Amino acid sequence: MMVGRRNLMVGSAALLAGCDKVIQQPAARRILFMGEEMHRGLQRALVNRNALAPEFTPEQRSPFFRPNGTRDPGTADYAALRAGNFADWRLQIGGLVTRPLSLSLKDLGAFAQRAQITRHDCVEGWSAIAKWQGPTLGDVLKAAGIRDGARYIVFTCADQYRGAPYYESIDLVDAFHPQTILAWALNDRFLPVMNGAPCRLRVERQLGYKHAKYLMRIDAVASLDGIGKGKGGYWEDNVDYDWYAGI
Repeated sequence: MMVGRRNLMVGSAALLAGCDKVIQQPAARRILFMGEEMHRGLQRALVNRNALAPEFTPEQRSPFFRPNGTRDPGTADYAALRAGNFADWRLQIGGLVTRPLSLSLKDLGAFAQRAQITRHDCVEGWSAIAKWQGPTLGDVLKAAGIRDGARYIVFTCADQYRGAPYYESIDLVDAFHPQTILAWALNDRFLPVMNGAPCRLRVERQLGYKHAKYLMRIDAVASLDGIGKGKGGYWEDNVDYDWYAGI
C-alpha cells in the first residue's frame, strides 16, 4: 500500500514529537511495521533509539513488582535447576559470534554491573517501578565477539508455550543500549522465580513482553527468518503484537 506524502509527514511529525509510546497515527504505524527492512531503518530515523528511559529514586519504587507472563516454567528441567539454587544453570551465548560462551551466575557477576531503577510498562495495562542489576547485554556480546553478519539478538527461555520454548528478539540498537541488561537481581535480591529467575532481559525502551524471562540461550543471527514464524517473538508470531514495542 502506498502512503501519501501528507500522511507520511503527519506520522513522522508525531514520532518526532515523542509520541512513540502509543502511536496514534495509522500512517505512522503502517510505516513502522510494514516490513523488516523498512521499519528497521525508519525507526532509527524517526525515533531516538539511543535516548535513555527515565530512572527513578529508591523511594519511588513500587511496593510490589507483579509478574508478567509466566510465573513458573513448571518443567522438570527448570525444577531441577531451581532445586539446586541455579548453581548448574548456564546461559549459552552463540550464533554469529567468534567465541561462544557458557555463563554461570558467578560469571555474569564478574562483568561490570549496572543498577537502574526503571518503570516496567506491561501491555496488560499496568506499570511498576523497580531496581534491576546485572551486566549490560552489550558487554556480554562484546565478550562473545559479534560477527559482522549479525543483525538481531534472539533470546530462548525456559518457559514453554504450546510445547515450545518462549522466544523474543531485539536488534543491535537495543542490544547495545546502555540500559539493556541481563538482570539477575530485583530490588537488591536475587530474582524471584515469578519475575524470571535466574536471569531475565531488561530492555527499558520497550514494553514488558520484550523483556524475556528465564533466559537459557542468546543467539546473534542475520535474519529473523526461521525464528518461530519469522516475526521475531512468540507474541508477535501468534497474537500479532508489534515486533518493535518502543516506549
